[in-house]
Amino acid sequence: MSASSERITIKDVAAAAGVSKGAVSLAFNHKPGVSDATRERIFAAARQLGWAPNSSARSLSRQAVDTVGLAICRPARLLGLEPFYMEFISGIESVLAEHNCSLLLRLVGSLEEEIRLQETWWRERQTAGSVLVDFRRDDPRIAPLRELGLPAVAVGHPSLTGGFASVWTDDATAVNEAVRYLAALGHRRIAHVGGPAGLGHSAIRVTAFEETMRELGLGGGLHVETGFSGEDGARATRSLLLSADRPTAIVYDNDLMAVAGLGVAAEMGVPVPDELSLLAWDDSQLCRLTHPTLSAMSHDVHAFGAQVARVLFDVIAGRDVASHPVATPSLVPRASTAPPRT
Repeated sequence: MSASSERITIKDVAAAAGVSKGAVSLAFNHKPGVSDATRERIFAAARQLGWAPNSSARSLSRQAVDTVGLAICRPARLLGLEPFYMEFISGIESVLAEHNCSLLLRLVGSLEEEIRLQETWWRERQTAGSVLVDFRRDDPRIAPLRELGLPAVAVGHPSLTGGFASVWTDDATAVNEAVRYLAALGHRRIAHVGGPAGLGHSAIRVTAFEETMRELGLGGGLHVETGFSGEDGARATRSLLLSADRPTAIVYDNDLMAVAGLGVAAEMGVPVPDELSLLAWDDSQLCRLTHPTLSAMSHDVHAFGAQVARVLFDVIAGRDVASHPVATPSLVPRASTAPPRT
């Protein structure tokens, strides 16, 4: 019969895991110095022996929320340049600060890696819940994380999020408004530069764009899929402006691509807005610092992030949460849009 948990020591755990006592201490205090594989082996040995250090035992028994998780599957360089996520995270942090709570942020290379990470965070009690972002159609995270019992708030339309409490913006209505505004100015050749087709919110925007164009008798419109970076936006704009049926207006799925598109138009001698109107998504400072300033579909991203954090606290507390759109991005016309030159 195995010894009781009171008689098991850190030395026993270290021996069972094949590591030093110092490595066990690093692992349980979530300090650098041990690999993920070694950390998991240590935790597995501790579970098998029924051992936990006093600080961990207290952590397991208390109800306070002191850390929430956010994993993002995007390149680190793009994340650092894209204003949306910086504003979004700052909104989350503003609410966490009110609760004396920290954000555990990790960039991952795939959704499969995120699943493993979320499982580790939850099973090791590193987080009290998580914010889930960038949902795909038939997202592979839904089933394993629901089975895990992870308290989470999903940033995405409920059609994508598999029953998790959802917070989202009404992108379809916003796209409809953007296209109708450009058409009202007299534009008939309107293009859309969007994100990866696999992203659920990108697919929603593409569908809304094509449906609105058809409703207005303008065909399905021209859509170019990209990866959200400035380089992608520049490449897509250059391709559109070199096409035989060059658009007179372009709607971009983020501000970074729109700013890059404005640069390409200047490079190619296409005056904005005289010959080309540009409209960005997410009205960041970038849109107001360009010349001409960029028209945009605007919403308060900081407030959006704050609402996501509030809903997560409700989920963690076990309160009923009704999924709902936080807002519909609204049109802010500026100098980059005008009637096409006849």
